[in-house]
Amino acid sequence: MRTVRPRAGSLAYYPRKRAKDIVPKYQSWPAYEGQPMLQGFAGYKAGMTHVIMIDDHKKSPTEGKEVMVQVTVIEIPPMTVAAIRVYVKDTYGKHPLTEVWAENTEALSGRITKAKTNGAAKATEKINAAIADVVEVMVLMYTKPTAVTGVPKKIPDLMEIRVAGGSMQDRFSYALSILGTEIDMKSLFAEGQFADISGITKGKGFQGAVKRFGITLRKRKHSRAKKTRHIGTLGPWHPHHVRWQVPMPGQMGFQQRTELNKRIIKIGDNPTDINPAGGFLHYGLVRNNYVLIKGSIPGPAKRLVRIRSATRMGEQKVQTPVVEFVSVQSKQG
Repeated sequence: MRTVRPRAGSLAYYPRKRAKDIVPKYQSWPAYEGQPMLQGFAGYKAGMTHVIMIDDHKKSPTEGKEVMVQVTVIEIPPMTVAAIRVYVKDTYGKHPLTEVWAENTEALSGRITKAKTNGAAKATEKINAAIADVVEVMVLMYTKPTAVTGVPKKIPDLMEIRVAGGSMQDRFSYALSILGTEIDMKSLFAEGQFADISGITKGKGFQGAVKRFGITLRKRKHSRAKKTRHIGTLGPWHPHHVRWQVPMPGQMGFQQRTELNKRIIKIGDNPTDINPAGGFLHYGLVRNNYVLIKGSIPGPAKRLVRIRSATRMGEQKVQTPVVEFVSVQSKQG
């Protein structure tokens, strides 16, 4: 029997083209029953370090012992609720009904027009009258890059975050209560909780099939044609075209990726506890609240990262990690 190796490269991520926006988009949110709350937040990736913590994984060979864990540092200054957007559903799917904007939106002058902030009272009445038809309540929140020294930008990043829990009237009332206020991540997530992390990956530009898909280099007589980094065949004569499954050169990186069930190791408000000597490479010093995420996450330093409540958590138990040491050793070699 002939052995066949698996194909090189995943077919799950197509088309492999650049992301439309630096802000990741969510098409789904986790189910939640309880008091109304926000299901997401955002921050800026600073870099990585390591911590010494007690292994609390059941049946692990190192359970109850100290282990070294790699963590990613995300700077999370407070976000502001700029508007409320509600959705209704018809035969063509979900679409926005209207929006209620906060009065003070001067920070968004480089992102939106002032005309959007008019008519908040009429929009509120319209939503209350059609609350029976509302299927989703979202809030528009924006970040504060000016408070982050490592990110060289002034215009905030604006994004949708879902309000979950309770009836639609409860969700809308909760959204009205936080409209125009600042929200801290510590009020939404807890240490030990699992979350989904989304970001735009590092851009690699136009790359060949070997680096892009991991195909094998051509060897022996096949390399005598002076082409060693090409695909062996583009396919049969018929069908008379190249199939999309064939590894081809093209764009690599700068695509949205989401990593599921990333554990929150620590949420802190004292940056001196995690700032390494000399600051993080290509970022600098963290000056606001921060969160430590177990493992690596997509994107380079300074990249916007979105944090969402875990959608596929399963039976994992949430317990607060015991962190005994955070490395602040210089990352400059």
